[in-house]
Amino acid sequence: MTFARWAQLLMLARMNAKVLLAAVAFVALGVANAGAQIAQEQLRTASDEQLLREWTRVLALDEFGGRKPMTPYEDKTVDYLARQLEVMGLEPAFDGSWFQPFELIAVTAKPEGSRLAVSGKKKAVLRYPDDAIIWTSRATERINLKKVEYVFCGFGINAPEYGWNDYEGIDVKGKIVVVMVNDPGFYDGRLFRGRNMTYYGRWTYKFEEAQRQGAAGCLVLHHTEAASYGWHVCVNGHLSDNLAIYNPATRNADELAVRGWLHEDGLKKLFLAAGMDMDKALADAKKPGFKSFALNVRGDVRMNVTYNIKPTRNVGGVMRGSARQGEAVVFCAHWDHLGIGKPDEHGDTIYNGAADNASGMAGALLVAKKFKEMPQPRRDLVFIFPSSEESGLFGSAYYCAHPVAAMEKTVACLNFESIGPAELTRDVVILGGGESDLDQYYVAAAAAQGRSIFFDDDNSDGWFYRSDHYNFVKRGVPAVVLENGKHPVDVSRPNKYPMPVWYHKPCDEYHEDWDLSGTLANVNLIFSVGLSLSNSPR
Repeated sequence: MTFARWAQLLMLARMNAKVLLAAVAFVALGVANAGAQIAQEQLRTASDEQLLREWTRVLALDEFGGRKPMTPYEDKTVDYLARQLEVMGLEPAFDGSWFQPFELIAVTAKPEGSRLAVSGKKKAVLRYPDDAIIWTSRATERINLKKVEYVFCGFGINAPEYGWNDYEGIDVKGKIVVVMVNDPGFYDGRLFRGRNMTYYGRWTYKFEEAQRQGAAGCLVLHHTEAASYGWHVCVNGHLSDNLAIYNPATRNADELAVRGWLHEDGLKKLFLAAGMDMDKALADAKKPGFKSFALNVRGDVRMNVTYNIKPTRNVGGVMRGSARQGEAVVFCAHWDHLGIGKPDEHGDTIYNGAADNASGMAGALLVAKKFKEMPQPRRDLVFIFPSSEESGLFGSAYYCAHPVAAMEKTVACLNFESIGPAELTRDVVILGGGESDLDQYYVAAAAAQGRSIFFDDDNSDGWFYRSDHYNFVKRGVPAVVLENGKHPVDVSRPNKYPMPVWYHKPCDEYHEDWDLSGTLANVNLIFSVGLSLSNSPR
């Protein structure tokens, strides 16, 4: 039997079961409080849609407080997830525990006098946070850099495969590098991957490379179009509680002393102090052959720092395979969201995160249930719910450094990220395709549903790098991003809750009128891909 035929029969069986279940009175899965669990009997009798809705609804309740890590709401969330995995019959993933603990450091840092003074041919003052927003990841009460030199390093990229090295021929050790966001392809379609941004364009990469080069600090030049968001996002995201994985052995002393974003007005002040032509430097930096240079501007950087070191946890369960020892397929869905924050126009302060990412967790749980109802797979199946995705993909980064299955034996990472609500579409969008033969599994699974795959190569906003799967990709594990398609089956039923309406807002709440037809189809597509991967002899 071909894969496509098998998947078609499986879909028919699911549809028939759903029709029968719809005729049966369903014992309400509603919970009186956030601690209630879905029982085994309910797992057996509820339809896929009922379970998907209930898991999403519960995890997005106000009682979960927006699921912010390192708050009392973390305990509610991770305990709930562990209980669901236990009821399904999975094994704890982490040496007999459902939890993988690690520490995060939350840092609030502010320059003395809310200013950075520099001097070269002239003097200039960069105001905080209008001209620059800076912080650190070090566990220290004070950063004190004296007469540190500023260096302009173009995009701050060292990419041998593209023949590009902004650090060639310049020593940046102990200096602050100023680099541009995005990569050269954003400005010249012949370079890198054109508008399809590479990881070299991400601000996180800029910090990583500056650290590898021995710099004391790195300031990323903000540009609204190239970054895909405004300056306010940089400011609001870094005024307080800047998170990083904490290394107790080093107290993060090996991290950059200064991280930050630089406004274009701040860059103008630096170049005026240097007596140099900023426009020419920016234009030259976008062309092959650019040579980085010292701005001949120096200044003290003094920051008062407060920090807290707190534990957080990934959650995980395993379904053991019958063969292919040590090999695994990983299913991933981050549990965290933004917690309690600024009120919206209605006074709502709880960022419930129903779509982002209660829907993703519900999808992963539903796939786990489906696998438990089938014969034992050949490979292990690991269901991981990482912490702190919203703060910097920290939970998945920690998992990838301490995996259940070795990265070289992890077949793929199938990530559930904000999968609902979604109407049924004739197509499915894939980001990050073309890098491995994982593509063919998605094509076959979609075809079995009578749908097509559209491989979207417009990654100009860097969306492919913004969720947990990318930490797996960095370790060589295949992964793509699945998004709902662009062509609804029923054009008379448009999605009432498109992403721009709810993204990172208190209004991201579960609604009974959510259309989950596309969500369920996408979950089943991922399940089919995982099923094929779990049993493939390849």
